[in-house]
Amino acid sequence: MTISLADRVALVTGAAGVMGLATVKALLAEGMRVAMADVDAARLEREAKRLGGAAFPAAFDVSNFAAAEAAVLTIERALGPVDVLVNNAGILSNAKAAETTPEEWRRVLAVNLDGAFYLAKLALPGMKARGWGRIVNVCSLAMKSGGLTAGTAYTTSKGALQALTFSLARESAKFGVTVNGVAPAYVKTPMVTEQLTEAQRQALVAQIPVGRFCEPEEFAHCVRFLVSPMSGFITGEILDLNGGLVFD
Repeated sequence: MTISLADRVALVTGAAGVMGLATVKALLAEGMRVAMADVDAARLEREAKRLGGAAFPAAFDVSNFAAAEAAVLTIERALGPVDVLVNNAGILSNAKAAETTPEEWRRVLAVNLDGAFYLAKLALPGMKARGWGRIVNVCSLAMKSGGLTAGTAYTTSKGALQALTFSLARESAKFGVTVNGVAPAYVKTPMVTEQLTEAQRQALVAQIPVGRFCEPEEFAHCVRFLVSPMSGFITGEILDLNGGLVFD
């Protein structure tokens, strides 16, 4: 059994953000060819340049199937077939049910759930044909807690993403493709540092047994573990990353 990821191709969405960028760096360190995908083209180009051209930037909206399809074709022409897909792109809404507009509901579900489905739909046939592949969906503690601070649309989108993970894992296992999720809670990103008040942050830290927020590099390490060739006997699993906030 090969234990190397070197020269395999990864596609990481939400790659211009804190968690996505940490993941890109972790996979590049494994010798992978990495496509960075994000809707923020300017920020994506800046981050790609900071990596010294090691990663391939691809700006598109994951919630648009035609754009996703065109991007995957471009990535595969430039780097080769996608072996690893990390569905990290996501948007947060803290609005509870009564305050959630239909437009906000649809947008959150479109990015957080539809985008992951579209890219899996595009990448899976090739993975199955080659007999190897890894998909990691970035879920959330919100899907298990009902959303301690997150809103209804976000919480629902992540719960549905867990179900999608299970469904894809079931259909793909016999082809040598694993599909897993990571359910982080309160990683040090703008969702925590900017979209929560200081009072909310302090209250949350007080509830987390390890007494701190998650570092982006810890999240990236979990992704790297799940995409490793040595993790081929793990599929349909949701890896909790919450500092002991929830046990199950």
